[in-house]
Amino acid sequence: MPNGILLTGLLLLPFAGFLLMTLGSRRSAGGLAVGLTGTGLLGSILLAISLPTDPITFQTDWATLSGVSFGIAFRLDALTVLLLVLVHFVALLVQIYSIAYLHDEEKLPRYFAYLQLFVGAMLGIVLAGNLLVLYAFWELVGLASYLLIGFYAERPAAGQAAKKAFLMNRVGDVGFLIGIFLTYYYFDTLDLSALINVAGAGPVPTAIGLCLFMGCVGKSAQFPLLTWLPDAMEGPTPVSALLHAATMVAAGIFLLARIHPLLSPDALVVITLIGTITTGWGGYSAVFQTDIKKVLAFSTVSQLGLMVAGMGTGNVNGALFHLLTHAFFKAGLFLSAGAVIHAVHTQDMQQMGGLRRALPTTFLGYTLCAAALAGLPFFSGFLSKEAILGGAFAWSHTQSGLLPQTIPFLLLASSGLTAFYMARQWRLVFFGNYSNTAVPLAEVHEPSWLMRGPVILLAILSVFIWFSFNPISAHASWFFQLFPVNEEEVPIWLAPVSVSLVLLGGWLGFRSREPDHNRGFVRLSMEYGFLDTFYQVLIITPVLKLAAKLQRTDQRMVDGAVNGAGVSVVVMAHLANGLDRYVVDGFVNGAAWLAGRLGWLTRSVQNGKVQSYITAAVVGLLVMIWWLL
Repeated sequence: MPNGILLTGLLLLPFAGFLLMTLGSRRSAGGLAVGLTGTGLLGSILLAISLPTDPITFQTDWATLSGVSFGIAFRLDALTVLLLVLVHFVALLVQIYSIAYLHDEEKLPRYFAYLQLFVGAMLGIVLAGNLLVLYAFWELVGLASYLLIGFYAERPAAGQAAKKAFLMNRVGDVGFLIGIFLTYYYFDTLDLSALINVAGAGPVPTAIGLCLFMGCVGKSAQFPLLTWLPDAMEGPTPVSALLHAATMVAAGIFLLARIHPLLSPDALVVITLIGTITTGWGGYSAVFQTDIKKVLAFSTVSQLGLMVAGMGTGNVNGALFHLLTHAFFKAGLFLSAGAVIHAVHTQDMQQMGGLRRALPTTFLGYTLCAAALAGLPFFSGFLSKEAILGGAFAWSHTQSGLLPQTIPFLLLASSGLTAFYMARQWRLVFFGNYSNTAVPLAEVHEPSWLMRGPVILLAILSVFIWFSFNPISAHASWFFQLFPVNEEEVPIWLAPVSVSLVLLGGWLGFRSREPDHNRGFVRLSMEYGFLDTFYQVLIITPVLKLAAKLQRTDQRMVDGAVNGAGVSVVVMAHLANGLDRYVVDGFVNGAAWLAGRLGWLTRSVQNGKVQSYITAAVVGLLVMIWWLL
């Protein structure tokens, strides 16, 4: 089958599924979704097997405006195929898991329809060959995520979270759209292949690059637009796994990979700084959270910041490698968390504890995925984190100034922070005493294999062997055979120090006890570094007050002037009506009445009676005599 036809089929398949499932029955929705996504996965694998050596662009004209043609373009290369397989694979496992997790959900067809729409939009981003097509599917992903996050519409918190995610992403997307306009204005093209050769230094390329990067800031929850992602946990847990693993939040990293040649050195420094801040901010925000899903959400924020920092330091393929490994262990963690929530009917870790014996399979899957996230040796996360950290230290040697020299050490410290909050979560959920009075421990049990199977598979895929035969060297990975990197000299102390920080952070996290939640440093973590408070005080409240004042001004001045003018016109109309009726019409009507009366008097004399004529003659004679005398 030609690649173009296969590629088109892969893109259209989830959208066809979306239409079918909106009309389908509750019983068939899950099986149909799994079948369609499984077919897409097989198609992606076939596409990978027949992938040509050089990138291919499929393009057709879409619209012509003022003599300028805008086309729909799709690009097929190694990165496209990698993401196609990854998105389909994770989506397939999530949908299999969802069949059991949401088996009592009345809105099941709608849920799977939204998932298919989401997958289709993400595939469009992956396949996009120009920025125009990418932006169209970018916005469609935003719509699909809004529908999924707010799926439980009967919950006010879900509706608020969906609106927050939608609006905060629009802030980033405005910058992204301005960047697209500027790109076309200055470079006369939106084609991703052509933009590879237009990079440069200076204010204009820097401004364009940072505007395009705003799309990543919104979609991948970078500082300061990061607070929507933990609130998005109001959606179903399988949706969280899909959002955080290989779809929505990964779109920003994919965008940076596509536009990286366009980014100026100054823009890359800013991107590195934003990624570093996000890594620390997200990591610390996870430390004292009590919601099991919010810990994992802030972990995603932190890991995305690490990937963005990798992109900023020029280590594009290292960041993509971490995106790949992160997809497996983070999806596994969310699905494990879903199994725990399914068993104990709460997301509050303070009401858990001692679940390792009641949920042994979930405990094993969670432990393996958490070890990969923390960056322990012999797990995939260790390989990909070391690739990013090694690239960061190599980059710092080419930079001058204190800040570039500090950034790699800050990224390294984030490894210990990750281990701390994951060990704390591991302890609160699986160790200690069970404390949930609503569900007795005797009633807690493992879910069906439809839920356990994906967790175990993702946990197995978090082990190093699937990515590199050398457990301590990322550069021996098959990934870097497909996506080569410059093997810069890495400090020999990096791996031992990194592992030591992970072990120390893990030990401290496991041994720590819960502090008073009213203390400042705890509230700083639980309230996302007070970012939402900052937005509320300095942005939302002033804007609402300004809007209220403008409303009052509009009502009192603008509406007052309009209403006053209206009243004046009405009064003048009444005056004009009275003048017309009583003066103009009165004069005309009076003249007519007078003429009528005179005519009547004149006519009354000519009545054919002699007596009347004699009387008139006598009266007339008397009048004449009176006049003469």
